[in-house]
Amino acid sequence: MSEPTQHETAPDSPRTIAWCSWHQGLSGTARLVRIIEQASGPGAGLYACAPCREAYRLVPVADQR
Repeated sequence: MSEPTQHETAPDSPRTIAWCSWHQGLSGTARLVRIIEQASGPGAGLYACAPCREAYRLVPVADQR
């Protein structure tokens, strides 16, 4: 069995931190789970961290069909 030669993210790359809308705090694992669209004006996006995604069974937008 071969092992991957690269990490998921490079160790010296900048880390993205976003606000988790469920536990109301910053997280390095937050991903977009909901998009709120409006007819006029800007919409919004809701992010959830890994523990909240698991606890509330939230699926990231990128993984939704």
